[in-house]
Amino acid sequence: MRDHSKQPHLTWRYTHFLLWIGVLSILFGFSAEGVRAQALEPRAYSNIPVGMNFLIASYVHSEGGVLSDPSISLENASIEVHGPVLVYARGLDLWGKSGKFDMVLPYACASGSAELEGQPRSRDICGMADPSLRLSVNLSGAPALSLKEFASYQQNFIVGVSLQVAPPIGQYDSDKLLNLGTNRWYINPEIGISQAVGPMTLELSTGVTFYTDNDDFLGGQKKEQDPIYSAQGHLTYNFSHTVWGALDGTYYTGGATTVDGVKSEDLQENTRFGATFAVSVNRFHSIKLYGSSGVATRTGSDFDTVGLGWQYRWGAGL
Repeated sequence: MRDHSKQPHLTWRYTHFLLWIGVLSILFGFSAEGVRAQALEPRAYSNIPVGMNFLIASYVHSEGGVLSDPSISLENASIEVHGPVLVYARGLDLWGKSGKFDMVLPYACASGSAELEGQPRSRDICGMADPSLRLSVNLSGAPALSLKEFASYQQNFIVGVSLQVAPPIGQYDSDKLLNLGTNRWYINPEIGISQAVGPMTLELSTGVTFYTDNDDFLGGQKKEQDPIYSAQGHLTYNFSHTVWGALDGTYYTGGATTVDGVKSEDLQENTRFGATFAVSVNRFHSIKLYGSSGVATRTGSDFDTVGLGWQYRWGAGL
């Protein structure tokens, strides 16, 4: 028989952990943040109950040298990108391990100007950006649990992996510099660890993003890009069962491009820092505020981003 005396603890604890997943991270923006190497995503490998669903709506604003394709080397960039992002996620049982599937559908409006190879460019556009799909699984430290079993779970050390892909179906015009889609696939495998110590959680992850060729770049040219290697870290503090905050950082390098056989001097080596703050309104609803800024940028996108998101969750016996 179910112990109803434990139900309040289950509700608050469950709500707390669901906030941790960080699906509404800056990663799910439609700008250069949409590239996994530049993401800042706390709680990516936290455990969640099997069968739990999440519907997430956020509004993101980015300003600076921001593009959907960070391999384009810009000068004097002044670009604004803003719009809604819709996310669906679900907790999974993958061979007895906790897992998660998520899908991101971004819409954006972009406007601004920049110089490419000394030539001024400007554009105003609205439309769909490239969506993304990701499957993640925690290999150790986070077994697949029902909502009832989850009440007694205590995180210690977690090791997880994920694979994200982005099909090139966003808006793209080959003769334009500023686009919302990239006209190529990217594939991003990643491995991460998460260690809980009292009210704090330390997370570290590393990954690599591979790109297919864009065969219709700026008027029919072929653009190839080397992989981008990334590492990120997060320090999260739980202020209460319903409120947490995180300090986030990422470093990424690589991504030099070749256009029609000519190698470009555009190796990226960039660092970004950010912060995340989340509050649970009740067991169904939560909100999140996040932001990030470029600290050191050698080549690529130097921009600032802020976002506000709302999350609704259901299923798994809630």
